[in-house]
Amino acid sequence: MRVRRGKPQYHAPMDSAVNRDIYSVSRLNREVRVLLERGFGSLWLEAEISNLARPSSGHWYFSLKDATAQVRCCMFRQRNMLCAFAAKDGQKVLVRARIGLYEPRGEYQLVIDHMEDAGLGALKRQFEELSAKLAAEGLFAAERKRALPMIPRRIGVITSPTGAAIRDILHVLARRFAAIPVLIYPVAVQGAAAAAEIAAAVRTAGRRAECDVLILARGGGSLEDLWAFNDEALARAIAASPIPVISGIGHEIDFTIADFAADVRAPTPSAAAELAVPDGEEWRASLGRLAQRLQRGLRRRVESQRERLRWLVGRAALVSPSARLAQQGQRLDDLEQRLSRALRQILADRRTVLGERRSRLWQLSPAARVRSTAARQAALYARLRAAALARLHLARERLAPLVRTLNAVSPLATLERGNAIVSRVDGGILRNAADAPPGTLIEARLALGTVRAKVEKP
Repeated sequence: MRVRRGKPQYHAPMDSAVNRDIYSVSRLNREVRVLLERGFGSLWLEAEISNLARPSSGHWYFSLKDATAQVRCCMFRQRNMLCAFAAKDGQKVLVRARIGLYEPRGEYQLVIDHMEDAGLGALKRQFEELSAKLAAEGLFAAERKRALPMIPRRIGVITSPTGAAIRDILHVLARRFAAIPVLIYPVAVQGAAAAAEIAAAVRTAGRRAECDVLILARGGGSLEDLWAFNDEALARAIAASPIPVISGIGHEIDFTIADFAADVRAPTPSAAAELAVPDGEEWRASLGRLAQRLQRGLRRRVESQRERLRWLVGRAALVSPSARLAQQGQRLDDLEQRLSRALRQILADRRTVLGERRSRLWQLSPAARVRSTAARQAALYARLRAAALARLHLARERLAPLVRTLNAVSPLATLERGNAIVSRVDGGILRNAADAPPGTLIEARLALGTVRAKVEKP
């Protein structure tokens, strides 16, 4: 017997194939996606947009990159519709995202929930930090705010001498109270040196004390355009100013640190001018009303003194007997007139009562009740007759189809078509000729009358 020699063969244990947990690619990608989403949650990322694509679905697909790496991203339509700006390649953004995996291609990606301009975000953070710092120091406290003068002797305006804000302010001041002079402190309201210029102008105005109120103004613009008014040195200069300051910066929705530090904040430069001076038309109307009140007071005073003089003259005349006699005679005439009026009133009252009782008696008269009952009976009869006619008409309408149906199935209708009903004279309708042997007397009923006959043969 020959034995073949060769390499030894390895046989795996019988249960190893059963214990293997074999993944499909789909299952692997799905479980990796779940691990990524659960492991990281939501996170913030600052980077630059590149390869931005906007397909017809409305979703955004792009990459976020820095100097050494990049990551694929998607922002679905429901989220990018809430974005305050139009994203573009090369733009630096701050996003809130969830880490995920695009299972069909096994690609790791970020799902963006929120996006904002990174530059604006940094400015907003600086704004909020400075605002919180100055508020903690009490720079914005309401108790340190100063009241504005009712009628300032002179108004100072700190703004650009060529901007639209100064034209609006001067127009409003000329319209409302043209008599108040205006002093302009020209400054730059935008740019790197603007904040220092504005702060210096505030300090200069306070040192010179040439005005009773200051207006700090600028037209509308973006957050970057208004950034000069978010300067800490400017806020401290406004708070330290001995002259009340009105801020009129940007539009109604724009807020700056200078607004918080000012004594009064106006939504626009024009509104700041309106707060600085009273309305001349209202003042003239108010002075006119005061003049009228003064005239009425003087007239009442003169009339009161004249009435007192007449009373004193009359009092002196009452001491004479003739005056007393005339007074008593007048009183007697007055009593006589009062008695006559009282008698006429009593007579009128009695006539009214008599009329009411006559009317009630007439209403209780049997003749009136008879007429009322007769009228009611006539109305009831008319209603009964109408109801009977309606009921009869309804019965006729219901009977007509029944009659037509009965006529259709009646044997008499069959006779009208030439048929006859044959019966034995001694009774019983014939349906079979065998029931009528020869010699049987029969009777045929026709449509009109009957006929008797005798059967001769079947």
